[in-house]
Amino acid sequence: MRLGIVASHPVQYQVPWYRALTAEPDMELTVYYALIPTPEQQGVGFGVDFAWDVPLLDGYRWTALQNSARAPSLDGFLASRTPSVGRVFERDRPDAVVVSGWQSLPFLQALRASEKLGIPCLVRGESSALRRRPWWTRAIHRRLLARFDACLAIGRANLRFYRENGVSPERLFLAPYFVDEVRFRDAADRLAPEREEIRRGWGLSPGDVCFLFAGKLIAKKRISDLVTASAIASRSGSSARVLVVGDGEQATGARRLAERLRAPVAFAGFLNQTEISRAYVAADCLVLPSDYGETWGLVVNEAMVHGLPAIVSDRVGCGPDLVEDGVTGRVFPFGDVAALARAIVEIAEDGPGRREMGASARRRVSAYSAESAVRGTLEAVRFAIGSSSRAVA
Repeated sequence: MRLGIVASHPVQYQVPWYRALTAEPDMELTVYYALIPTPEQQGVGFGVDFAWDVPLLDGYRWTALQNSARAPSLDGFLASRTPSVGRVFERDRPDAVVVSGWQSLPFLQALRASEKLGIPCLVRGESSALRRRPWWTRAIHRRLLARFDACLAIGRANLRFYRENGVSPERLFLAPYFVDEVRFRDAADRLAPEREEIRRGWGLSPGDVCFLFAGKLIAKKRISDLVTASAIASRSGSSARVLVVGDGEQATGARRLAERLRAPVAFAGFLNQTEISRAYVAADCLVLPSDYGETWGLVVNEAMVHGLPAIVSDRVGCGPDLVEDGVTGRVFPFGDVAALARAIVEIAEDGPGRREMGASARRRVSAYSAESAVRGTLEAVRFAIGSSSRAVA
């Protein structure tokens, strides 16, 4: 089977999926990238130029498409253009193509090229049904999704999005979002004996309960909600402390807010992939207070692999899958800072309950694995190839 996947750029969360598919018998996978970003392009939103410090181009076949944008970047729908993708498909003749959404022009160019060549085309997007959309947006989604032979759902809210936009059940397949569990478990086990030393490096005392935020400091992540909630919790006498890992446009404002409120918040700055496990090992719970823009939230997967429960807002896409209130963490109403503060205080005060939630979280996230994603992908591709009514040229 020759499978093509069209992606905007190498993403650390997607590469394990590519490698696992490549390992399948009789699979010839090629990933087509619209852009291989420079450190400056990669750093958009992170507040720092960087390259990921884990290999993202090893273990699978890939090629870079010709990008005809005047100044190619990762910032916006028209930031990349790959009009030659049709010629590439015509040369490589994949049996099926998967596009990684529709938020970037190269994905729609790949869809159009597949249609012209009679190649079944599937989509693995991130859109969540948690967000209510105007009628005209829903109409566009329905027309677009009708053009795909099958849809790969990353989780429950994404599956519901497809259903609500007219995708028939036989065209829906689960290929859940997952992280590199082996790498993170190995790092967690290796770093566990250093936990107290790591915590001291960020100013955490043995009695402190550390609530971790990890991600870009951008508007949708609502870092100010967490800073404010930590200040409220502190005034109640809670032992909760917040560690913020990441950088971005909201960093300066968050620091100033923490100073003004005298909130017990430490800012670690940006940590790359080989460093991030230090923060998870130091922490006792993850917090993700994001808005609807958090279509999944893979930091929740990462934290749960490390045995941490998670507090998330009710707008975070992975919530319906991973965060069961009182079992693997807590869910609070988006923007309700007082409710977030109460959740922090309650989890900080209940050590045995917190540890049990962490163990439950680790068990829960184990189902969101490479094996399950590959299984769903292969089922979807076989269905699309077998049921496509397109006449292959």
